[in-house]
Amino acid sequence: MSAEVAAGPDDTVLVARNGGVLWVTLNRPQAANALTPDQRNELIGLLETASGDHGTRVVVLAARGRHFCSGADLSGGAGGPPAVGAIARTLRTGSQRLIAAVLDCEKPVVAEVHGAAAGIGAHLAMACDFVVASQDARLIEVFARRGLVPDGGGTYLLPRLVGVTRAKEMMMLAEDIPAERARELGLFTSVVADAELRATVETLADRLASSPTRTLALCKWLINRSLESSREQCFADEGMAQEQNMKTHDAQEGVAAFVERRPPVFEGR
Repeated sequence: MSAEVAAGPDDTVLVARNGGVLWVTLNRPQAANALTPDQRNELIGLLETASGDHGTRVVVLAARGRHFCSGADLSGGAGGPPAVGAIARTLRTGSQRLIAAVLDCEKPVVAEVHGAAAGIGAHLAMACDFVVASQDARLIEVFARRGLVPDGGGTYLLPRLVGVTRAKEMMMLAEDIPAERARELGLFTSVVADAELRATVETLADRLASSPTRTLALCKWLINRSLESSREQCFADEGMAQEQNMKTHDAQEGVAAFVERRPPVFEGR
């Protein structure tokens, strides 16, 4: 992997490139990677930039230290009653915007999860297209423990991933969900030994980076959009997506390789 560099004026978000893979690493291990507003905004900017960057073909979200992300940084406390509308506005422009940036990113996003992924950290992982977790990983819908309502896109993501009954159980009881249980529920793509986590993520990221990038973007868009679409709309979206896709170099290469009985070489365009 390439050397990591800070994405902003501090070193709380590190960025490295390895071929077409953009590695984005949370770097506040002393705070269990509790997410600050500055970190959140850096992540949003990186994800939005990745969509239009031809050199980026997959994004990996990782973290240093014992935990992936313990939630939002609440070290400043509640700070007294806010003005009416201020909290909703903060969520809309903050944590909800972050989750939207992951869902809307036109490149596959992979989460490398170890330790705790709690609160917005859990939702950040859930929003990713692939979640590879170590055996010590756990998800925690921690909000109710603190007397808070789930936010940051959790009430959108979780019922769609696990169903209404399980979503209520996770959010209202706020219990730790261990790695294997999270995999059984469909929240983790795979669970591997702690020592194998990075190598497994690298293998997956390299595979995605060598895939037809625009095809994957359209797959992601179709699947996400289908959750709120009628059958007629899904069918129409498929036709439009295939129309766009067939104009790409990679689609033409894939068909040619099939006819010529050779492996395709996709260039991400």
